[in-house]
Amino acid sequence: MTTQVFHNGHILTERGFETGVCVVVEDGHIVAVLHGPPPAIGEHIDLQGGSLVPGFIDMQVNGGGGVLFNNETTTEALATIARGHRKYGTTGMLPTLISDDIDVMRRAIDATHDAIAQGVPGILGIHLEGPYLAAARKGTHNASKFRVPDADDIALATALDNGVTVITLAPECVPAQTITAMVERGAIVCAGHTAADYAQTRAGLEAGITGFTHLFNAMTPLQGREPGVVGAALDDASSWVGVIVDGVHVHPASLRVAIAAKPRGKVVLVTDAMPMVGSDDSSFDLYGETITAVDGVVRNAAGSLAGSALDMASAVRNSVHLLGLPLDEACRMAAQYPAEFLGLGHRLGRIATGYRADFVVLDANLHVRHSWIGGTE
Repeated sequence: MTTQVFHNGHILTERGFETGVCVVVEDGHIVAVLHGPPPAIGEHIDLQGGSLVPGFIDMQVNGGGGVLFNNETTTEALATIARGHRKYGTTGMLPTLISDDIDVMRRAIDATHDAIAQGVPGILGIHLEGPYLAAARKGTHNASKFRVPDADDIALATALDNGVTVITLAPECVPAQTITAMVERGAIVCAGHTAADYAQTRAGLEAGITGFTHLFNAMTPLQGREPGVVGAALDDASSWVGVIVDGVHVHPASLRVAIAAKPRGKVVLVTDAMPMVGSDDSSFDLYGETITAVDGVVRNAAGSLAGSALDMASAVRNSVHLLGLPLDEACRMAAQYPAEFLGLGHRLGRIATGYRADFVVLDANLHVRHSWIGGTE
């Protein structure tokens, strides 16, 4: 049995940040959170005054480490993407497939299944962002890939049997009974890249939608007489919303309004990251088109935003500096709340007894100093 004792830091517990606390880990899981001096057992890990927080969970990762998942649907590619994000505190992720053909989807799901089976650190499941989307709000997706899911699509999209599946779709383009069938087969369904009105979005929620993909982006806005998708998302108390806090995708004031409107715990940080995260490359190919990051902003040739160059540690910092959130709440938005949305809140996302020892140490400037997945650095 391997025992580790994490001490001498600011530790984010259920009560907020605490000092004079230590965390005891055995075989990769937390067995105690103790007040007072650390016990004289196992390996002592001195946090040197840093902040120990739960490992970040990113449910929208298109790529990283120079790899785009659509272009390399292999287990090795997933390991590379996960390593690229690990240095920024992401200890759990959903590799995200942008709208593509059925054979690419099948390879992506198979690769994710194999990565989880092989224990590739950080892979929790898959996010299928499309191809069941609205052409009017396609963003950088290729509308020629879009289709209405039939029975075979439902079976394929929900085929992953050893991890979490998130499906982003446009509720006005997918029959309500199809949404319900996906949920009944274990998928978590989000609305995104959608031109739905408020009533159509409400119908999607009633059919089983529980989340909204990158709130405000690629969806109908909130207006006085037509609340749109954004209004439906903010009006619904039970659903979660993902937000890209990079200062580019959404104005900070709009994000503060969304956080104020939603019940606490229902706003989740995501990156929508592209291959340049964890890589020196500033461009990549998608659908045969070159996508480039300039000054940290990722756009396609037409000038449309095409994902981001954001990492989770930066999202946490931006939530503190741009949105004025306390650090503990920003960290919960990056760890606890996504874990709860993904149905993993009983074992991931907190520093508490019984949870997996997925940790990040932040320095005084909120940069990642160390990370652990299951107690392994």
